[in-house]
Amino acid sequence: MKMTIEIDCTPVEARAFLGLPDVSGLNDHLVKEMQARMDANMAMLAPEELMKNWMAFGAGAQDSFRKLMTAAAGAAVGKRD
Repeated sequence: MKMTIEIDCTPVEARAFLGLPDVSGLNDHLVKEMQARMDANMAMLAPEELMKNWMAFGAGAQDSFRKLMTAAAGAAVGKRD
């Protein structure tokens, strides 16, 4: 024997019927917190902020990186300093 039961209710009504807790307040709080964090981090994606972060290492780090790349390129073609 096969029986089919169709229940027409909203998700809130289904959760209440099954005895599940109402977490809508917690969900609203988490969504607001995530939006606040995203808004705060959006400022970090501004072009001025990106350049400031990239250039924070200074000329010394850029020079060291250039020397490293020069040495790697020289090693790739077989040159020795």
